[in-house]
This record gives sequence, C-alpha cells and structure tokens, in this order.
Amino acid sequence: MSCGVVEQRRWVPGALATAVSFCLAWPSAGAGSRETALGLAADRSGAKDRGCDSAELSEERLGSLDSGEPRLAEADRDCGQGRAKKFEDSWRFADWYHNEENPIVQSVRFSGRMQIDYALVSADQGDHDEWNVRRFRLGAKVKLVRKLTIHGEVDLNPHERDPVYQRITDLYAQWRVSEHAEITVGKHGVPFTLDGSTSSKELLAIDRSNLSNNLWFPEEYIPGVSVAGKRGAWSYRTGVFSSGRANGEFGHFDGGTFTLWSVGHDFARRLGTKKAELTGSFVAQRADENNTFTRRLERVLSTNFNLEQGRWGVRADLTAGRGYLGQSDLRGAMAMPFFSITDDLQLVGRYTYVTSDEANGVRLARYENELVAGRGDRYTELYLGLNYYLYGHRLKAQAGVQFAELADRAKDGGEYSGVALTIGMRMSW
Repeated sequence: MSCGVVEQRRWVPGALATAVSFCLAWPSAGAGSRETALGLAADRSGAKDRGCDSAELSEERLGSLDSGEPRLAEADRDCGQGRAKKFEDSWRFADWYHNEENPIVQSVRFSGRMQIDYALVSADQGDHDEWNVRRFRLGAKVKLVRKLTIHGEVDLNPHERDPVYQRITDLYAQWRVSEHAEITVGKHGVPFTLDGSTSSKELLAIDRSNLSNNLWFPEEYIPGVSVAGKRGAWSYRTGVFSSGRANGEFGHFDGGTFTLWSVGHDFARRLGTKKAELTGSFVAQRADENNTFTRRLERVLSTNFNLEQGRWGVRADLTAGRGYLGQSDLRGAMAMPFFSITDDLQLVGRYTYVTSDEANGVRLARYENELVAGRGDRYTELYLGLNYYLYGHRLKAQAGVQFAELADRAKDGGEYSGVALTIGMRMSW
C-alpha cells in the first residue's frame, strides 16, 4: 500500500507522529493494580493477554498458536510498571466487553494493527524511496460459551478512496476441544518457516526475511481446517487448506489443496534456558496452475530453532522447497541473533541466503523489488536493526539497514546489489 506520488505521501509522517504522540500523551491509568486499570480484576489471564510481557502471553496461548495466526514471538520487552500503566489506559478502548461469569459471551475485543514504513533504497540499479502504510487492519474477537472463539479482520488501504477495503485477513471459528487441542475452521494463518510462524506484530526485524518471502506463502491467510495444541514441551499443528485462485475473501476453490504438518519441542528445561524450541514443518501441495493463494512449491520442508536466554537469543531457519510449473527448486538458510541493550532497546542482526537450482528462481524482497522486478538464482543479505519498545510489541519503533545482492546467471534483468534503510512504527491491539 505504497504512495505513488508526493501528494499522497504527505499525510503519512503526520499520521505516524500523531499516533505515537496520542499514545504517549494519553492520561495514565489511575491508582490500583493492572487488572483494575483494565477492568479485569476477576481474570488475571485476561490481564496477561492485554499486557506488556508477551513472553507470558505466548506461554499462555502456545497451545493454540493464536488460532492459526503465526505464533507470537517470545522476545518481548518488559515495559516497566509506570509506563505499562500509562499505556494500559490508552489500550483500554480495545476491551469492549469482558465478563467471565456470563455463560454465553465472555469477551468482545477490538483487534487490529497499523504499520507504517519509510524505505530508502540505493542500489547499482537505481534509487527508490517511499512512505508506505504496510498494514492497516481492523476487526474484533469474540469469545463464546467458554470454548468458542470467533475472529474477523479486514485489511484496508487508506491511500485509496475506492476501494479502501482490500481483503478479509482472518475470518474463522475456533473450538477448544480440550486443553490439548483446538479446531479452527475458516480463513486463518498457515504458520511454517521461522518468520512465517511469527505474527507481523511481533517480528524482531522490521520485515520478514527473503527466505520466507520465497519459501512461505505470503498470502498468509488461507481458507482451511486445522487442529493445533500443546502437551507439555511438545506442540503440534496439522491442517488442510485451499490453494486455488485467490480473491479478497475465500477464493474460488478451483485449484489444488495443500496440507501442513508441524511438530515442535521446547528443550528449555533440559538446556536451562528461557526458550529452546525446535520445530519441523512439512507442506505438501497438489500442483495446479490456479494455485494463487500459494507459491508454486509442491513440497516444502522447514526446520527452525528459537533459543532465548536472558538478554540474548538467536533464531535459525533451514528450508527447502520443490517447485512446479516453471518454479525452480529452492533452498534457504537464515540466522538472526539479538541482544537487549536495555529493557526497551534491542539490537538485531540477520543473515539470509536463498538459492535456486535453475535460473530465475529467487524473488527479491518488498522494497528491493520496486527497483528490480526480475528474478535471480542466489540471494544474500546482511541486516542490522534496532528496536525501541514503547509498550512491548504493541507499540514499537523499528529501524533496519539491509545489504543485499541477487545474482542472475541468466543475465535477463534480475541482478541486484544495494543498501536499503527502512524505519517504521508498529502498533497493534
């Protein structure tokens, strides 16, 4: 959702500044506990779900992996008690209704995200810059009869008057069968690869790696049925989804289908760390020329590891895919160390490597692709970023510098070598 002309761009910096100023200036919560500030004294788990420490949040909800939305990252920031109270009152509007004693409707919550970028790219192939409302989504999540969750969100484009509406992202019903299993039916996330399994709200780098861009399904929300859960240190997910021609809603169901199997184990207790999760995922897709919800990959095998201890951690991803209908086979590797300088300031590094067996198998990332639309066969990237957490992942500023190259042995317009700077604000509810 980028702005094509200067006149369209001018409101974006003002919107970013206004949004941050609004949240910083909003009156702080009054005296009392965190639960009292949110009107949730009867439910501490509800308070966690709205609070600053997403490590607690993720542990509480890991069995559901957030209802098919890519799992929440564990490396959240502790906002500090004073700041947390200040922001809690600002975010209180999202709690439209909450009453655990009501046997029918337990809660109604506003959900959504607003993500704004400024990108500046300087490459051998030219220069590019733009302001971009990367994601702007609004919706609601309703919890019913203590076992059923209904969640819906739409993606909007404030740059355009007609149409402002872009698509439905989430629209699903989820039934908690037991403490170890939930069934989700509808349009929801398909989590595999490391970044593909992480919500865009919770990314440590300002954007997903080019490994996920090539080997994951960036449409992200796809109609299907899945079962997910957790038992002890083990977690799992399996599902069947439609691959057919995509539209803004549920697609045309006129192509193939794909299945996802995923299993993970957290070795944290054995290693004495906060987190040490190893996850393996396998995707099998029936090839069809109408498969536009997905990439043209018949098989994808992904293994990723997420280690976190104290102020530091590292994440790694090894993924390979077998292509069809002209898409070459792909392989990729990604490593992302991170270190918390303070409770609010975090340093992130990343190395990404993606290669294809044949020419023109590898795509460029989002802003690089604005300069070079062609494809190559070997992509390398070094990323260095800084995150400042105002209210955990719910409100943060991010900046990253990316040094990337794409080799093109076919020499047909896919070669790229350049540096990109991206800064942005991430706000979510």
